[in-house]
Amino acid sequence: MPLAPSAKQKVIQDYRKGDSDTGSADVQIALLTARIEQITEHLRTNKKDKHSRLGLLRLVGKRRRLEKYLRRQDVVHYRELIQRLGIREQKSQ
Repeated sequence: MPLAPSAKQKVIQDYRKGDSDTGSADVQIALLTARIEQITEHLRTNKKDKHSRLGLLRLVGKRRRLEKYLRRQDVVHYRELIQRLGIREQKSQ
């Protein structure tokens, strides 16, 4: 159950930095967040779907690594992005 192409394009348009930007850390984090929300909703109705739960955990880990990278590059931009997405700030280790 991948993200619908129309939803994916909307997320890319909302978070891209330039006209041809489709792979910046901002866009990737936003796409992963949309996908995480979709899988979370699926797991609310299908509580025993362990395979989807594993996929969800992998996506969360990937998003955390991207957040860590963005935080190292530009803390102010990172905080703006997570506030815009409505996710919690990653604790520094």
